[in-house]
Amino acid sequence: MTSECTSINELERTPVRLPPELFLSIVELTPLASLDFVVRDSAGRMLVGYRRNRPARGFWFVPGGRLGKNETRREAFSRLTPAELGVELDFPRRRFIGVFEHLYPDNFAAELRFGTHYIVLAYAIEAEPAELRLPDDQHAGYAWLDEGEMLRRDDVHDYSKAYCARLHN
Repeated sequence: MTSECTSINELERTPVRLPPELFLSIVELTPLASLDFVVRDSAGRMLVGYRRNRPARGFWFVPGGRLGKNETRREAFSRLTPAELGVELDFPRRRFIGVFEHLYPDNFAAELRFGTHYIVLAYAIEAEPAELRLPDDQHAGYAWLDEGEMLRRDDVHDYSKAYCARLHN
């Protein structure tokens, strides 16, 4: 996730970049809506990236990103899968696994007065490592971890670990 938020102009339906100062005010005052991608391969391993950005910097975390104003979940999925996975995936390829709430003590600007609040729509996606072209702008690396590794490791964020239990429902 970048420090700017993409919105969709309702009339033009094109992305609009918010200035960082305005986006910081939004982060301070409102929850953000986002999609998380719980990507698993045929062996059941889950894809996680080592986060460079706040919040959750320094943890292994599933890929995902924010929804923009007037952007449907389908549109966000089409925009975010290339940005987060390097390839555009079809929306029907996903399975909705639930709504999650993520509360972080920090924010993208490292502003100390407030944290970040996300309402997350999580989707399970089946994909093999060879079909993805994982970008390196937001993550220092990627790993495919089995459920035991996900749950044992202290450097996997608890919010990503929570998806393991939901996958069994």
